[in-house]
Amino acid sequence: MTTATASAKGPATRELILDHAYELARTGGLEGLSIGSLATDVGMSKSGVFAHFGSREDLQLAVLDAAARRFMASVLVPALSAPRGLPRLRAIVAQWCEWGRMHQRGCVLLTAASEYDGREGPLHDAVVAQQGGWRGELEKAIGQAVAAGHLRADTDAAQLAFEIYALMLGLHHDAGLFGIEQANRRTHAALERLWRSWQP
Repeated sequence: MTTATASAKGPATRELILDHAYELARTGGLEGLSIGSLATDVGMSKSGVFAHFGSREDLQLAVLDAAARRFMASVLVPALSAPRGLPRLRAIVAQWCEWGRMHQRGCVLLTAASEYDGREGPLHDAVVAQQGGWRGELEKAIGQAVAAGHLRADTDAAQLAFEIYALMLGLHHDAGLFGIEQANRRTHAALERLWRSWQP
């Protein structure tokens, strides 16, 4: 094997491990990740996995980061093609609903928020940073909707972002218990009332 081949294989192997770890975390959470079971899953030794992630916590942080990147690529990026203002905000939420449909079996980000909300340490801090950053993106889109005149001038962006977030938590919760169709129907009805309540 040449040096170039080895250099190319390293990142590819790391991504393979991350993909498997992500799928395991969807059902078992980040706390359910085990270096041993992951090594077996990808057909490697424990030391082989440790060569890419120095510790279980490093692996968990990497999976959290990978989940955040997947979420942004699926939810925010497609919505950016919509016109600024309420159309873009609605597009973001629509993509978020689609994310909920695709992740009925488990969302790593929401599970992590439950796993680490009452703890201290790097994983808690990473979850807070990720969730805070996403809330900031919502507030930015809300601000653009206010500037475009689509929402009232006195709109509290942080409050509206909180209300959107709360409805999406309800969507994920109900999708797992009562089915995605009912959850989507009720969430869309609630969102329509929410938009109207903040419009001029």
